[in-house]
Amino acid sequence: MFFLLPIQRVTFKYEGSTIVPGEQGAEYQDFIQLCTDDIRLFAFVRFTTGDAMSKRSKFALITWIGENVSGLQRAKTGTDKTLVKEVVQNFAKEFVISDRKELAEDFIKSELKKAGGANYDAQTE
Repeated sequence: MFFLLPIQRVTFKYEGSTIVPGEQGAEYQDFIQLCTDDIRLFAFVRFTTGDAMSKRSKFALITWIGENVSGLQRAKTGTDKTLVKEVVQNFAKEFVISDRKELAEDFIKSELKKAGGANYDAQTE
């Protein structure tokens, strides 16, 4: 029997100086494990956000730059991101992250919710 797993994220990584498709998957925690101190990585990630009145998918473009990445590579990542944005064009919010704490799913969802506009949580159902 064949089952399709829902794809929640796709990454783009460096092979030398070239950006290539990386891993994809359904678990956000698996993505966090990819974010090590010595790499640069771009990710297009789907999150379910919303409030009591409506749930919807929101997309984030995450640029991960590890703490041990050189200054020159850090600078190049900023210009290389324009190439990634030619492929990944629709996202609610963009993140540039070097601290693993900022990769926390709750933090990302909170920022996406803020970017989404109206909040109906205060209303009763």
